Amino acid sequence: MSNGRLLVVEDNEVLARNILRALGPRFSHVESIARGDDALERLTDAGRESVDVVLTDLRLPGADGVAVIRAARKHHPHCAALLMTAFGSVETAVLAMREGAVDFLQKPFELDELEARVERARRQARLEGEVRELRSAQEQERAGEHIIGQSPAFQKALDLAARVAPTRSTVLLTGETGTGKELVAGLVHGSSPRKDGPFVKVNCAALPETLLESELFGHERGAFTSADRLRIGRFEQADGGTLFLDEIGDMSLPTQAKLLRVLQDQEFQRLGGTTVLRTNVRIVAATNRDLDAAIAGGDFREDLYFRLNVITIPLPSLRERPEDVERLAMHFLESFRKELARPCAAFTPEVMRRLRAHSWPGNVRELRNAIERAVLMSDGDQIELNDLQLGARAVAADGQAWRPELPAQGLLLDEIEAAVLREALDRSAWVQKDAAAFLGITRRKLNYMIQRIGITHPSWRRNRTPRT
Repeated sequence: MSNGRLLVVEDNEVLARNILRALGPRFSHVESIARGDDALERLTDAGRESVDVVLTDLRLPGADGVAVIRAARKHHPHCAALLMTAFGSVETAVLAMREGAVDFLQKPFELDELEARVERARRQARLEGEVRELRSAQEQERAGEHIIGQSPAFQKALDLAARVAPTRSTVLLTGETGTGKELVAGLVHGSSPRKDGPFVKVNCAALPETLLESELFGHERGAFTSADRLRIGRFEQADGGTLFLDEIGDMSLPTQAKLLRVLQDQEFQRLGGTTVLRTNVRIVAATNRDLDAAIAGGDFREDLYFRLNVITIPLPSLRERPEDVERLAMHFLESFRKELARPCAAFTPEVMRRLRAHSWPGNVRELRNAIERAVLMSDGDQIELNDLQLGARAVAADGQAWRPELPAQGLLLDEIEAAVLREALDRSAWVQKDAAAFLGITRRKLNYMIQRIGITHPSWRRNRTPRT
C-alpha cells in the first residue's frame, strides 16, 4: 500500500520524470521541483504538508543539494533525505551525511537500485522515529519522577504547564528560589512538539553583562580581546528547540534590549558580526523577582515583560504546599540512602514534626540539601533529630518566626554576619546566586561580603586548580 509524501529536487527534466515514474506507486503524493531555492521555500513553509522522503541532486540552480538536505532535516526531522550527484567524492558524501542524508547515490544509477535505496532509507527513518518516541517517553517518565507534589496549588501549576506545552507561546515561570522552575521548564519542553530538539539552559545571573551577551548570541573571532575563535551562542544551539532563560530578572537593560529584538524578529547578530542570523527558538523564562516592582524601579523593560508574559505559571513555595513536605522528604531520603549506601530508611516522628514546622525559605532545594546532610550524619536505621540541621529561619510549631537570643554581654556584629553568610552558602550548596536569594540581597552585595569576610570554597571557579 502506497503512503507518504516524496519530494524530488532535480533540474534534469527527463531524469526527474523517470524517478517519479519509478517511485510514484510507493507514495500517496509526489512533488518535483527543479530549483534548489524553490525547494528551500517549499521545505521551510510551515503551512505546507510534511515530507517523508527528499531525493535531491547536488548541483542545482539557486541552492545546492546540501542546503536542501539541511532544510529538510531541520523542518521535517522525521523525513529520509538522499543525495544524488554526478560529481561524487568522499568529501561530498561526508558533508551530506553530516547534514542528515541517510544515503548517497552517484549518477548514473539504475532505477531498481534507486527504489531499493529509497525503501531502505524509509525503513531507517521509521526506526529512528520509533527510537525517538521511546527515548522521549523514557525522558518524560524520568522527569515525572522528579516532579513530586499532590497539593492543589502545585497541581494547578503542572496542569497549566501541560496545557501550554504543545503551543509555541513564550512561558514565564515565577516563584521563589528552589521551587522547581527548571524542572517545570523541562516538562514544558519534553511535552512539546520540540521535544526532539535541544533544550538549552542559561543562568542569566551567573555571568556579567558582556559574557552573558556572548553566551546568548555568540561572538566572532576578534570581537573582544579574548575572543580568539568564533563562538556559537545559545540561540543558535537551541535552534528548533527550547531556550530556558533562568533568573531573567537579573539581566542588564542593554542585554534586555537585544533579547527583545530576538523575540520580536526572530533574528540577531553575533558580537562583532554583521551577518543577521535567524532562529527558531521557543523561550521559557524564569525569575524569583517581582518584575512589576523591577519595572517600576527602572530595572526591567516593560515591553520585554509583555513579550515574556504570554503565559505565566506561578510556582508555589513549599510553605504553600505543606502537604508535600513529607512526600518530598521520603523521596529524597530513598534517593540519598541508595546513593550514599546508608542504612536509614525512615524518619522519627520528632524529625517529621520538625520538617513540617520549618518555614523552608529555600523551598524544595533547601529540603533536598537538609535530607542529604541528615542521611550523611545518620548511623542508624532512622533519621534522628540530632541528625537534622536546619537554619536559623525556622518557625516553631505554633507558626511563630524564630527570634535570636542575644547574650547579655553583647557580641560582634561582624562575627554574626560572617556566620549567617557561611550558613546561607552551606544551605545553598555553595551556589552564590541561591545564597543571595536566600538572604534577600543582590549577587553583587553577596560577592562584596564574601571578599570582605574572606570566605572561599573549592567548588568556586576561581579556586579550581588549572588543568595542565
